[in-house]
Amino acid sequence: MTKPRLFDYYRSSASYRVRIALNLKSVDYESVPINLAAGAQKEAEYRAFNPQGFVPVLEVGEQRITQSLAIIDYLETAYQQPCLLPAGAADRAHVLSMALTIACDIHPLNNLRVLKHLVGPLGQDEDAKNDWIAKWIGEGLAALESMAVPRAGRFLFGDEPTLADICLVPQMYNARRFDVPLGDYPLLVRADAEAAAHPAFAAAHPDRVAPAS
Repeated sequence: MTKPRLFDYYRSSASYRVRIALNLKSVDYESVPINLAAGAQKEAEYRAFNPQGFVPVLEVGEQRITQSLAIIDYLETAYQQPCLLPAGAADRAHVLSMALTIACDIHPLNNLRVLKHLVGPLGQDEDAKNDWIAKWIGEGLAALESMAVPRAGRFLFGDEPTLADICLVPQMYNARRFDVPLGDYPLLVRADAEAAAHPAFAAAHPDRVAPAS
């Protein structure tokens, strides 16, 4: 089987999710860095490769898979162990709900292109940008904290990492990058710390995969 290639950026939350999933599944892959800060995603060659100009992209043979959750769904099917989603319909929906709260409701409002638009065409200053970031992260994490309480264990759901934790860890990394207070979310902080001690999560951390300066 051809070694998959992951086109990613070390600080991209979506790429971070996929790196964690690849590590959990013990998939040997090649990393192809795309420097978002330098605008590499806007270059014609990359836009021909991925018309959205986003990362991550997972290339497996002739197939190119975009969108982090679609990539992780592919990995869940192609590499069945360990399972990242519970088998039961209700539990699976619960984990997906937590993952999507992050991936669809928090992260898109605070990614690089949105923040650049805020301070560029919309003329917002650094304080306004930081207020924007804190508002949407705070609202989303508050909801997630409540959602997780009934079924949390060591992780957001039970005692093994799931897709919810794969989405949580990059979002907590971003919250700390932007100095968003986390004191109101003790369960999330605990699950994040549990994940940080897991080798698959630790190996995917941006500090571990950042390009040499």
